[in-house]
Amino acid sequence: MEKRKQRILTGDRTTGKLHLGHYVGSLSSRVAMQYEYETFILLADIQALTTHFEQKELLHQSIREVTMDNLSVGLDPEIATIVQQSAVPSIAEMTVFYSMITSVNVLRHNPTIKTEAKQYGYKDLSYGFLGYPVSQAADITFCNADVVPVGEDQIPHIELTRRIVRKFNGMYGTTITEPEAKLSQVSRLSGLDGNAKMGKSLGNAIYLSDSSKEVADKVRRAVTDPARVTKDIPGDPTICNVAKYHKIFTPDEYDTICSMCRSATIGCVACKKKLTDSLNTLLDPFREKRAYYEDRPELVTEIIQTGTAKANALGNETVRMMKDAMHLSI
Repeated sequence: MEKRKQRILTGDRTTGKLHLGHYVGSLSSRVAMQYEYETFILLADIQALTTHFEQKELLHQSIREVTMDNLSVGLDPEIATIVQQSAVPSIAEMTVFYSMITSVNVLRHNPTIKTEAKQYGYKDLSYGFLGYPVSQAADITFCNADVVPVGEDQIPHIELTRRIVRKFNGMYGTTITEPEAKLSQVSRLSGLDGNAKMGKSLGNAIYLSDSSKEVADKVRRAVTDPARVTKDIPGDPTICNVAKYHKIFTPDEYDTICSMCRSATIGCVACKKKLTDSLNTLLDPFREKRAYYEDRPELVTEIIQTGTAKANALGNETVRMMKDAMHLSI
């Protein structure tokens, strides 16, 4: 008998289009992993509500935008399963069950919650924001995912999921899979403004759907070595944000570009032009594939609905097993 592929779950909060930071941090590896794992991509619209609950138009449109971004970079809907989180009732049910065995103190001391609350300026946390690691545990386990790819800052969430699952299985004798974290080996992409993180809310991102002109305009404004005010002044690539991008997107020329910068044989304008060319070479096929789906909105809807139907079949079975074990079935 052929061994079942391990199941992997990953996804994106639907708070706007995806950018190069998402591509470097998760999308590129996600495309490769779809052939190795049975892949589920979660359109995390419930999680998006924890910070964007007042922006209903953005959330609605982002479900489709995030789907097209995933498809544009190479996710194959015949292989990967794309799931709308809010359309899987079993996730909500499991969130309630898990919340009964998870203490508020554990959630309050989660370092990721603390960091994000500070980022958004939240002093009085909503129930949903505080409890979204519990919802995330349900996201991961409704389909009994074996593996969850994460950045280092998300490790506490996976550890909490494992604790919740271990406790639930121990109390009720269920066999919910205890997931393993798969740590991303890719560095976080800094913002064009030199901020440590490229982010939708920070205004420092290049989006996967940006036109070639938009990319050129954004790169032109990117932060470089502040001491290099004229071309004839030697630059320091170690403090130049554009050089960081070259290392990722122009790797074959990176050493040469850095050497030319230090010897003042290339100026910032020409250096940025090289980066713009590299980025547009990467993004051109994404734009072409995205345009295909933009012209076929009914196909995007079908892909989401088909994946969500598959997710519901798995989630309903998991909840049935949990309810049987908890003696809630009638």
